[in-house]
Order: sequence, then structure tokens, then C-alpha cells
Amino acid sequence: MIATLRGMVTEKAADTVVLEAGGVGYGLLVTTEDHGTLQLQQPAYLYIYEHIRETAHDLFAFLKLDTKKLFELLLSVNGVGPKMALSILSVGNPAAVRSAIASGDTKYITQASGVGKRVAERVVVDLKDKVGLVGVDLSTTGLLQSDAVLSSDEAVQALMSLGYQATDAAKALESVDPALSTEERVKQALRAA
Repeated sequence: MIATLRGMVTEKAADTVVLEAGGVGYGLLVTTEDHGTLQLQQPAYLYIYEHIRETAHDLFAFLKLDTKKLFELLLSVNGVGPKMALSILSVGNPAAVRSAIASGDTKYITQASGVGKRVAERVVVDLKDKVGLVGVDLSTTGLLQSDAVLSSDEAVQALMSLGYQATDAAKALESVDPALSTEERVKQALRAA
């Protein structure tokens, strides 16, 4: 396992750098921030995360150990692979990403390439208490309501049959009077959408 590499930056491309160490050029995937910091023909010391699959052997590199640890936290979220985790870290600096996760800012996280609302919500729910910042109370954001709880409401079920996700259906019904009939609640939710 490769834990760190020290060498000379010999090439830079879109989201990769080549670090020559011991006569070997390692192609490393890096965050946007690290890519901007690394300079051609300058020495660098990088923390490495190896991702080995049947068809590829990718090396992800980070200038700071803290960034690598946040990357590994993101990987612990169901549905987040290494390239998506790197994409999330490339939206801003690690402090901004930590802050977005802790505050429940899914909109910030969905700016990352390939990250949809569902994955962003999962990242917030799974990591808000693990990023080292004081997190937001998720019960106030509605992110903790499970699909099973939401779909027990007949109006939510009706909206889901029309293609809504359970959380979106619940959000659409928030401002509708729950005392109304199911049919009227659905009509009002659709009008408001």
C-alpha cells in the first residue's frame, strides 16, 4: 500500500498531476484546490489513497492529511465512490465542505459533478456529526424522515404515484392544510409546484 509520496511534479492535466518519485512517474488524481497549489518542477509531499479495482488502479493524492481523512469519510457514505468524493472536495476548500455538511447545506454539495439531491442528503445525514463541526439539527430540515414514514400519508402516496420522491412529496404538502381531504391536498400541492 502506498501511504505517501515525495517527489517532483513533472506534469499537470485537468484533475491530475504526475509526480516523479524514485524514477517512477505516478499519475495522481487531486482536488481542484491541490491542483492549483501544486507547481510544475517543484517538489511535493502528498498523502495517497489507493483505489484498486479489476480494471483500474487509481491513486488519489492530497497535500493535507486532514483532506485525505475527509475524503475517506465521504467514501463511507453509501453511493459515494472515490471520484464522486473527489468531486465533492473540489467544490470548495475542505473547510467549506465540512461546514456545508455540518450545516445541512445540500445545495452546496450538489454543485459537485455527478452528485444529486439524494446523495447530498445522504452525505449530510451520515457525516454531519463526524466532520468535526457543530452540526444542524436534522429533524428541522426534514432530512431524517424516512420514506416509510412519509409514504404512510395518502397524499404523499398519491404524489409518489405521479413521480414524486417521498421527501419531495412531503415538502410539497408542507404548506397544505392537513385537515383537507387527500384529493384536495394533492390538488393544492400540485398547484403550488
